[in-house]
Amino acid sequence: MQTLDRDEVSTVVAAPPEAVYALIADVTRTPEFSPEVSSCRWLDGAAGPAVGARFEAVNGSAAGKTWRNRPVVTVADPGREFAFVRTEPFAGSIAWRYRFEPVENGTRVVESYEVLRPVSRLGWFVIERVFRGGDRRAALRDGMRTTLERLRAAAETRSDAVGR
Repeated sequence: MQTLDRDEVSTVVAAPPEAVYALIADVTRTPEFSPEVSSCRWLDGAAGPAVGARFEAVNGSAAGKTWRNRPVVTVADPGREFAFVRTEPFAGSIAWRYRFEPVENGTRVVESYEVLRPVSRLGWFVIERVFRGGDRRAALRDGMRTTLERLRAAAETRSDAVGR
């Protein structure tokens, strides 16, 4: 049985923190960045990021299986931090966080997760056998790297277009 605890990945983006935050905090754009999320929409009348706002994400596995989850925004601090907690039956609770730190010529973006409540034995059985999840820790790390690479490309393209 696998275990997860926490991990983080970072990159530097040649765009201001507020612009990078705006891309991440618009969860409807998540499928552009995340290799695992195929759709995302705000719920309960929410139109954007705010503490307590909920959204629905549809994720997919390498085995072609999909599942829905409904995270809750826990931090919405423009240009500084965006975070949410995803809780699923048997799959525990995971806090996902994006921090934005101004650096010379741009923003250091740190994407991280922390397990708040671990995945149950039944949850691991489903992840490993039904969804063929493989090494989940490695998959999450690879997914974070891909997300940040795609985010950087989008933010820098957008920043170039704005600067023209």
